[in-house]
Amino acid sequence: MAKLVVTCPSCDGELRVTRLACQACGTNLDGSFELPALLKLPADDLTFISEFVRASGSLKAMAALEGRSYPTVRNRLDQIIRRLEEVERGVAQRRHEILDALEKGRLSSKEAEEQLRKVGL
Repeated sequence: MAKLVVTCPSCDGELRVTRLACQACGTNLDGSFELPALLKLPADDLTFISEFVRASGSLKAMAALEGRSYPTVRNRLDQIIRRLEEVERGVAQRRHEILDALEKGRLSSKEAEEQLRKVGL
């Protein structure tokens, strides 16, 4: 299966999901959907998170599973948490920039609404 691409290969802009399809009945849903923050993380981070959940959130179990020390696994989790916070902070900052531009008259309310919908209200 192809890897999910979350940034534009041309300009590095954020990609959005524009169509969802049901494989069971063929229903299609068109729109502009925000990717969850977790899906914006690198594949190796997602793998770690999946294993962590399967280990019931136990760092000790993760250390045993990966054959690494507890501090190493703890540092890896801390790194993932920082990345996730950076992704979420980026969305919050973009929302702030849009609202600031609206307040200063650089955007109309309609333009601000459209841009806010793109970044996810």
